Amino acid sequence: MLRTSSEPESTAREEAATAPTAHTRLYRDGRLAQEGFPSRELPALLRDPDATVWLDLCGPTARDFAMLEEDLGLHPLAVEDARHEHQRPKLDRYAGHVFLSVYAVSPEGGSGPLETVEMSVFVTRNALITVRTDDRFDITAVLRRWDENADLAGEGVAFLLHGLLDHVVDGHFRAVQDLDDRIEELEDLLFDDGRAQIETVQRSSYALRKELTRLRRVVLPMREVVSGLLRPDLRVVGEPMLPYYRDVQDHVLRASEWTESLRDLVNSIMETNLTVQGNRMNLIMKKVTSWAAVIAVPTAITGFYGQNVPYPGFGSVAGFWTSTAAIVIVSVLLYAVFKRRDWI
Repeated sequence: MLRTSSEPESTAREEAATAPTAHTRLYRDGRLAQEGFPSRELPALLRDPDATVWLDLCGPTARDFAMLEEDLGLHPLAVEDARHEHQRPKLDRYAGHVFLSVYAVSPEGGSGPLETVEMSVFVTRNALITVRTDDRFDITAVLRRWDENADLAGEGVAFLLHGLLDHVVDGHFRAVQDLDDRIEELEDLLFDDGRAQIETVQRSSYALRKELTRLRRVVLPMREVVSGLLRPDLRVVGEPMLPYYRDVQDHVLRASEWTESLRDLVNSIMETNLTVQGNRMNLIMKKVTSWAAVIAVPTAITGFYGQNVPYPGFGSVAGFWTSTAAIVIVSVLLYAVFKRRDWI
């Protein structure tokens, strides 16, 4: 079947519309030399020992993964990990490059759930390659970090990787801080009266524990990732960049320890909430029992005077007033005793 002349043009437009977003940068002699060049120039630049390049693939296609494996010589297992989502944060070493899987974390807003964004990172001798499935990761924030610390650009790939990891770990810190603030608000409601507050504390506690579990799965493995990058045999971090990476490592350790403490705090809030509910139930039962004891007095006395046998005051007005006085005196006495012991 013949194809009209407009069909190739429409097909080209559709391919262009679905093409992935690629960002590129070239550094030479510690300076940004070029930006936005085609990714097809990357293999030639990688052969230049004086060039440091960055390639970012957002929403890559099968052709892009083939380019990473065939043209750039990245290991097939690493490319396969980048192709499939939901990888554990990790650091894998291959011949000629290192593969990282990291997660950026940010709250969706206010008290909303945490949003995790996965990113795959390839680190070669003179190239940093990032792979993202979508544009939820704020890559412009990483670019600002690189531009603000341009004096370190002479350190090559270690400089680029530090800016990326520093941004990711700062996001972990912000997420932990957000959860900490929400837990403090929950603590203020813990001892408020009312059934609505009890249910709010219970629901929020379970939601926070769920969010902390998700955050823990992202934050804790980052300790191994950053510590692995500092290994001398990897030759990723040079001596000038060591203090900066150790600062990132310190932030990772603090974020992980903070996450663990918040997890224990949420469990403590849940247990305290159950204890408070139990104490309130005991208080209610104590008051109900005390009032039942007070109410039992007139019941007992009127029951006694309702006997169909003669007794002192039987069939006379004096007997009525005697029973009434007994009810009032004994009830007031019981009320005073219960009130003094805080049973009512």
